[in-house]
Parts: sequence; structure tokens; C-alpha cells
Amino acid sequence: MYEKDKAALTPPLGWNSWDCYGPAVTEEQLLGNARYMAEHLKPHGYEYVVCDIQWFEPLAGKFHWNYNAFTPLVMDAHGRLQPDPVRFPSSANGAGFAPIAEQIHAMGLKFGIHILRGVPRQAVYSDCKVLGTDIPCHDIAHPNSICAWNTDMYGVDATKPGAAEYYESLFRLYAEWGVDFVKVDDICNIKATPLEPYSAEKEIELIRRAIDRCGRPMVFSLSPGPAIIEKAWHMAKHANMWRITDDFWDDWSLLREMFWRCEMWQAHVAPGQFPDCDMLPIGLIRVAADGKGQYTRFTHDEQITMMTLWGVFRSPLIIGGELRANDDFTLRLLTNDALLHLNQHGGVPFQLFRDENKAAWLNFADGVPYAALFNLSDDTAEVSADLTEFVGSEPCEAEELWTNARQTVSGKVSASLPPHGAAIFRLI
Repeated sequence: MYEKDKAALTPPLGWNSWDCYGPAVTEEQLLGNARYMAEHLKPHGYEYVVCDIQWFEPLAGKFHWNYNAFTPLVMDAHGRLQPDPVRFPSSANGAGFAPIAEQIHAMGLKFGIHILRGVPRQAVYSDCKVLGTDIPCHDIAHPNSICAWNTDMYGVDATKPGAAEYYESLFRLYAEWGVDFVKVDDICNIKATPLEPYSAEKEIELIRRAIDRCGRPMVFSLSPGPAIIEKAWHMAKHANMWRITDDFWDDWSLLREMFWRCEMWQAHVAPGQFPDCDMLPIGLIRVAADGKGQYTRFTHDEQITMMTLWGVFRSPLIIGGELRANDDFTLRLLTNDALLHLNQHGGVPFQLFRDENKAAWLNFADGVPYAALFNLSDDTAEVSADLTEFVGSEPCEAEELWTNARQTVSGKVSASLPPHGAAIFRLI
């Protein structure tokens, strides 16, 4: 039995540092958001606190919000990246992320990290040896397999001696640190190889094997997207979640586009395997080194639409904003227990219809039907869905989950929705 069958049997709920801090998150920011989660979100099922990219990069965030090219990285003698001790003081003296993970676990939460597939270029040029072997990192590197948007790594050539041992050394280290979730990037869709975007297939298999052998269950998340639908079987076999989109930001056109992406992936939702709509860019995001950020550009109605779609589709719900800056609306949005119940305990989602202006989705949780209606147009509109073939035509109560308003329906639900707005009904 794969270890993946012990992890993420329901969509992971949590927070990731990327949308607010980019590559520059610090220990204080991680733990501060963890404490907020423990107090405000853990009672509703949220549990993962994930440190995103370049925690090993001392100059991250010093000059701009994005990456520094070909910059020195913090690394051990075996080519394994380590947290920068300036940004993460508790990692000093070889402690790694273990002290942070211990504090997060003490809050009743779980800890995750982001990594890029492959081996650091710095390890290749520094004569590092794969742990437990005499094999140089140079020998396992695939110099023509590179990331299109980050200069830190070379891909690993899975056919070379030492490739499996290298990945196993990484995941043993992560297990020692107490890592519960690993987001692996530049692996789901390799943008440097547009004619063969799933070219890291063998590295996915090496990572699956490394997780299975590390002695600790870990959620295995694949990024970036858009994922390759023809390889859905492979992702479902080896990973727990995979991105169906490139980076998702607070732009209505991207949210509108997500409807057809979800339509394409709906049949692949199952326990332990979840197509991932990406993080929720809500609250305070894009926080620069000066501490200033911006609140999401999504309107309240668009945020409700996003949460409704992610919820009924059963996407992982990973919050992107600085949690400590949440206003009352954002907190209520994230803690709608009825929607979260559907997200966690629903079945396979089903799109009832979609056109240029409207869409509707259906799912069942504990045998109870939930119908979501969406207004994709720029004007107020009446949206209806005929559910007769699924629930019959006998009168029943329909409770709208965002307003708690009830109406009696007979096989059909309807709502007048604002531009870019949504409603979701539980039929009782």
C-alpha cells in the first residue's frame, strides 16, 4: 500500500506563505500565522502551515518581491538545502526546520515546505557527494532539465546511479524535521519543455518512493499547472494533489477560467487524490519587504464565488493571505462550516451546465444534495438548475449556505445573483 493512501484522504485545508510573502517569509511570520490558525481556523478543520519557496535563500526579498538569479544558497555537504538561519533563527547549528515543526505540532497543526525538483546547481559545482555514497551530485544532475523561472536547481536524471539515493536522503531529512506536507514545484508542468510538459514523470516516481521509505506520512503536492489531463492516472497514483492551473491570482478572468478547468478535472476527484485549484488569494497579499501589501482585488461576491466553486469541486483550500490581517468578512468566508463539510465529505463533483453567463454544480455529502449556482456575467441575473433527475420533484427545503435563507423547492433551485456572484443550496 502506498503511503499516499494514508495522507490527504480529504482535501487538505491550510495556509501557504507564497501569496503574501513570496520567497521571503520568515520564522516570525510562519509562527504568527500558525498561532492565528490554531486559534481561529483549526476548530473548522484547517491544519497545514506551509513555508513556500526559497527558505534556503539568504537574500530573498532584499531587492524585490521575486527571485534572485544564481544567488548563494544555504546547503549541507550532501547538497541538501537548509533554512537560512537569519530568516529562521531556530534552524541554526544544523537544527533545520525541526524546531519550527515542533512548535507548530504543539499547536495541534501540521507543517509543510515547498521544494523545487532536482539538485541544487550549487551542489553540482561544489563537489558534493550524495549522502551515504561516493557519487557526486554532478553525476545525477540533468543539466538540460532546468526550471524556466528559477535558477536554483538542475533536474535529476532518474536513470543515473545515486538519483534515488539523493531523493531518499532529502525525505529522510524532512521526516527528521517533522514535515507533514511537501509541495514540489517545477514538476507537474515543466514550462521549459513545452512539447513535453510532463517530462519529470520519473522524478515524481522517485519522490513517491522516497516518501514511502522515509518513515513519515506526507502529503505530496505537485506544482505548477496546468496539469496534463492525459497523465491524470499517473498523478493520481503517485501524488495527493496537483495544480490544474498556473499561479492563480485575484483576477476575475482567472476565476472565470477556473470553471472550465474544473469541468475538465471533475471525474478525477477521489479520496487521497485532488485536482488543486491553487491557493485562495484573499485578505492581505503581496506583502513587500517594507511590510506593505494589498488586499485582494476580488469583490466580496467574487470571493464567495471562488469559495463556492473550490468547495463544491472539493479542491484543497490553502489560504494565501496574511491571516493576522483578516477582516471579519474574510474570516467568515473561510469558516463556513456547512461549505467546509461539503468540501471534506462530498463525493465526485458534477457540473450540471455551463455557458457564457451561468453555471451550476452538484455534489452530495452524506447522501444530502448540494447545488451551487453561479452568475458569470457582468449583470445581475436569475440562475436556475433543474435537479429533478437527481432528487425528484417532491417539495423540500433548500437552505442557502452563505445567507442561511430557506425556500421550499420542487426539484428546481433558483436565485437572483449579483454580477460574478454565487449561491449554494443544501436540500433538506
